[in-house]
This record gives sequence, C-alpha cells and structure tokens, in this order.
Amino acid sequence: MEASKIIVKPILSEKSYADIAKKRYWFEVDKNATKTQIKDAVEELFNVEVASVNTSITAKKPRKRQGRVTGYTSECKKAVVTLKESSKTIAFFDSLS
Repeated sequence: MEASKIIVKPILSEKSYADIAKKRYWFEVDKNATKTQIKDAVEELFNVEVASVNTSITAKKPRKRQGRVTGYTSECKKAVVTLKESSKTIAFFDSLS
C-alpha cells in the first residue's frame, strides 16, 4: 500500500494541538493499515524518525437530533504517532502552533 493512501488526513483538535509540543501527531489512517505500515508511511512522507504508533478504531454511532436518529457517524481508524527526541518536527504542524 502506498504511503499517501495510508495517511488519510491529520486530525486537528484541542487535544492534538496540545500534543504537538510533545512531538505526538494525530492522523486518520486507512482502516486496514497496520502499525508498521503507518510508521513507514509517516517516515517516508515527512522524513522523520518514529518512536511509537498507537491506533484506535472509532465505531459508528447514531446521530441524534431532537430525539430522532438521522443517520450514523463514520467509522474510522486514528493513529497517534510519537517521534523520537532526536527527530525533527513535522513542518505542517509547526505552522499551526
């Protein structure tokens, strides 16, 4: 699988902004990607050294509006990538903080 297809998009939230200073970056990744594939993709795309990768799958949940279910949220896989201390930071996230 190509590196650009494994990393779908960065996750930008209050919690992910707080982790940028700790060299932890959040991404939405392909549902079938393994931790090793995610590590290799981040190292290839951003030219950094990855220390660890943690993943979680969010289940779909019903969307409720005024007591009625109007559909479901999407199911996705998130990855929290921690870089090594000796590694440089990711330039995309540096412009955000």
